[in-house]
Amino acid sequence: MKNLAYSLALAALLHLAPAGAANQIAADHPNLAYTGRVDMTDAKAPVLSWPGTSIAANFTGTSLAIVLDDQHGKNYFNVFIDGDTARPVILQLEKGSKTYLVANGLAAGAHRFLLTKRTEGEEGATVFKGIELDDKAPLAPPPPRPTRRIEFFGDSITSGMGNEAPDDGRDDLGKDKNNYQSYASIAARQLGAEAHITSQSGIGVMISWFPFTMPDFYDQINAVGDNDSRWDFKRWTPDVVVINLMQNDSWLIGRDHKLQPEPTDAQRIAAYQAFVARVRALYPNAYIVCALGSMDATRAGSVWPGYVKSAVANLHASGDARIDTLFFPFTGYGQHPRVKQHQANADLLTAFVRKKLGWTGTK
Repeated sequence: MKNLAYSLALAALLHLAPAGAANQIAADHPNLAYTGRVDMTDAKAPVLSWPGTSIAANFTGTSLAIVLDDQHGKNYFNVFIDGDTARPVILQLEKGSKTYLVANGLAAGAHRFLLTKRTEGEEGATVFKGIELDDKAPLAPPPPRPTRRIEFFGDSITSGMGNEAPDDGRDDLGKDKNNYQSYASIAARQLGAEAHITSQSGIGVMISWFPFTMPDFYDQINAVGDNDSRWDFKRWTPDVVVINLMQNDSWLIGRDHKLQPEPTDAQRIAAYQAFVARVRALYPNAYIVCALGSMDATRAGSVWPGYVKSAVANLHASGDARIDTLFFPFTGYGQHPRVKQHQANADLLTAFVRKKLGWTGTK
């Protein structure tokens, strides 16, 4: 009902028009703050494809419209006005270039907005083409960036697949996916950290539900499928890296036996360890958290946490002291985690990072 209510509210907004002529702000305006792996190859048409990628700005006036060009018409975005995170305007994008009026009739004066991508590369890419404000209304300098940084490499759990679906309903619909309420994004906010979410539903380390794995995918600037784009890792260096993978490997190898010849225990450990070593080579000073859960890969008796522990033990033995494990417990809930489970996992991760790095507060 919540999504329906917001959709109806948005539909009403879309039929309104801002007062007076619009002041068009181009996407390359210096007072627009981008977060995440945003493809800035064309600064006037940046591309958002990763879950959680965002744009923030401080603006003045009584209205705000956002111009977006969506690849397939499958993406959803949140727009938060003036920090009201409890009542986002949820944009269900149409295919092609459209102008979305997200606020009208605001009180005159200073305001702020945050646009976040709820969905992921699975739903396609979105080109941001700028915003429209009241006539002569300017953008103010952007909000300050957090000084802490955290990057997540993960699968559907990290993306937030189905986290806003009913507990007893299907959880594979785009409308119910909200990365802002994933454990990753929640923990980043609780830690006062800027986050990059490098995740894809269905992905694994050795095998995925499609013909590429995280070792093929992790270095792309564009999250749409397996492609030749390349992210420049020198652009942004995290203090903490969280790797939450192997849930899909546990299903496709351990349950369904889809990878043949089936890898031995030693080969499973080596594959995971090799990917972690790639991340370590990119970020020699980061604190790496090798996580798993909270779906059934961490159920009682599962062998998969042991593979993660063994890989980390090997890396410890090779001299890597800034790496550890964290397992989110399986609660017995058989579907993708809902927001309440994400919050619980975020609390565990937040406490863990604070203990290991001595981070206090949210700054």
